[in-house]
Amino acid sequence: MNSKRMYEEIKKKLARDDWAFRFDSKKDTLRIENKETKKGVTISLPGIIAKWEEQKDEAINEIVYYIEQALHTMHEHHTLSGKEKDIYPVIRSTSFPTKTSDGIPLIYDEHTAETRIYYALDLGNTYRLIDEKLVEQEHWDVERIKEIARFNVRSLEVKVKEDTVAGNTFYFVNTNDGYDASRILNEPFLAKFAKNIKGTMALAVPHQDVLIIADIQNEVGYDVLAQMTMSFFASGRVPITALSFLYENGELEPIFILGKNYRKQ
Repeated sequence: MNSKRMYEEIKKKLARDDWAFRFDSKKDTLRIENKETKKGVTISLPGIIAKWEEQKDEAINEIVYYIEQALHTMHEHHTLSGKEKDIYPVIRSTSFPTKTSDGIPLIYDEHTAETRIYYALDLGNTYRLIDEKLVEQEHWDVERIKEIARFNVRSLEVKVKEDTVAGNTFYFVNTNDGYDASRILNEPFLAKFAKNIKGTMALAVPHQDVLIIADIQNEVGYDVLAQMTMSFFASGRVPITALSFLYENGELEPIFILGKNYRKQ
């Protein structure tokens, strides 16, 4: 499976008279947008192909569903009032756009050298990123939105799966509710977790649907974490970063892991 063929497969399943499809072979992306409004989504194809290698048609069906939901959502009217419980922070890479396709600034905060925090209104099967226009029409205060979102993410259930590799323990938060990576903002959870770490605590958010917590107890652990993070990053529907973070005293510091050595960014 290559990018051109994946583009054709997705296009075939999504074919509609009012949607336009554009394949960018240089960037390995697929752009789907409404012909009239020009609003749409851009999909990175390599991650979908990596997922297809393992899941076949299930991977294609998943991205098709995501695209359909996203495009339909763009043409619905949304309000914040009365939906305070549906506002959450979402983690994205620093390369993620800071404006909508219409040029409207999105609400966001800087997080680390690799990540930003955006804010979203949960719509059930998908969500809409909150922009300045939505805030203004609702007459809301931006800081209020951020405060509500942080409170809500701390209220989310955190189920952790555990695995041990070469004497190092790895914990995975992977509920697939769209906010797994956002749980990196649950400071009380991380602080409590840190008390049980025997070695060095490291974190990774390779894509939006996973948070990895590592208890690194030997040099091999860094290599395992790097390989694991890269694998998740390559297969994620919404990739964030392939780098990991050291967690010390409530602070996150990106680290670059190469072989048996690592260095801070």
